[in-house]
Amino acid sequence: MVVADLHVHTTNSDGTLTLATLPEAAHRGDLDAVAVTDHDRLHPELDGPVTRLDGVTVIHGIELRVDVGDFRVDLLGYGVHPTGGIQALVERLQTDRITRARAIVERVEDRTGADLDVTFEEGVGRPHIARAIAESDADYDYEGAFRHLIGDGRPCYVSRDIPSFEEGRDVLLESCAVVGLAHPFRYDDPERALELTATLDAVERYYPYGRDVETELVDDVAERYDLLVTGGSDAHDEELGLAGLDREEFERFCEHLNA
Repeated sequence: MVVADLHVHTTNSDGTLTLATLPEAAHRGDLDAVAVTDHDRLHPELDGPVTRLDGVTVIHGIELRVDVGDFRVDLLGYGVHPTGGIQALVERLQTDRITRARAIVERVEDRTGADLDVTFEEGVGRPHIARAIAESDADYDYEGAFRHLIGDGRPCYVSRDIPSFEEGRDVLLESCAVVGLAHPFRYDDPERALELTATLDAVERYYPYGRDVETELVDDVAERYDLLVTGGSDAHDEELGLAGLDREEFERFCEHLNA
């Protein structure tokens, strides 16, 4: 039984949950704990690495995309202590996100003639733009916006600042109690991605891929490098608990989180 969903997004990045609505969503999922892991951003309303909200343990985390060289992966940091290093990195990435969003919107508007309602603020990303496209006069729904306009390699795509794996890893290891690799089977080469965990603390074993995956690869790597396992729903809506840790796994995670 899942008691901890350790991969959840809020309106602080591209999710729909807020800290006010998170506890009720956690209760609906019969969860004891949730990790807020917004993209490239710390949550300004979480003032400690672990918080209690309406009976729910809320772990302050972050999901950080990093560049390995010829591919990119996402790292999950848990139990954030806001060091100067992570604050500087997040500020840099958020400034770049805003600049990038403006450029994408300008391209979409030039191409479609639509007027997009996008707020250019910290946390803005392509999902916000896709929603604005779907709500505009442009002839695209949310998925179509990515598929035809703003997805990787599409005509309105603009690249963004991605820190190197080494930079991102080192900043997270300095500021977070636990650092792990997110959703290894979402990458083109899961085995190469999993080898990156040799210098991390954890790997995300439980994730709602919607297809069969070779979890034995994760188990082998976790044993080889003595890793914690994590898991979560990667929720961008308000349905939590689709994946996560059981009580025994979460207790082991907490031992490291509180060390």
